[in-house]
Amino acid sequence: MLYYLIAAIYVVVCLVLMLVILLQQGKGGDIASAFGGGSSQAAFGARTGATVLSRATTISFVLFIVGALALNIVGQRGGSSVLGGRPGPAPTAPAPAAAPAAPTSKPATPPASQTPPATQTPPASQTPAPPAAPPAPVEAK
Repeated sequence: MLYYLIAAIYVVVCLVLMLVILLQQGKGGDIASAFGGGSSQAAFGARTGATVLSRATTISFVLFIVGALALNIVGQRGGSSVLGGRPGPAPTAPAPAAAPAAPTSKPATPPASQTPPATQTPPASQTPAPPAAPPAPVEAK
């Protein structure tokens, strides 16, 4: 139960962290700021908006790391598995060993070295190709 509570809080922290990062304004990476054309587009001004968002980013990041560690620690303890409370299958006794068969004086099949080689026959669906026609005689002029 604790694992699922921490996991739900962790998902919310991840969403907040993504939102806070995406709301931040770039630090002068565009071409207009290189020629003095960069202007402040923050709702609270240039300095105040960046401070609030960067503080929220730092807090969200710390909660993200703490949540990841907490999920790892709680997840390693076990017990929250679907099959955690079920007993395992009962052990079965091995089958009694059968008495060894009496050796026979003659093997049922001859060894591989004494068997005649098998002849390969083409399948019935394949017919051999007709013989090639003799070349036509060439007349001299």
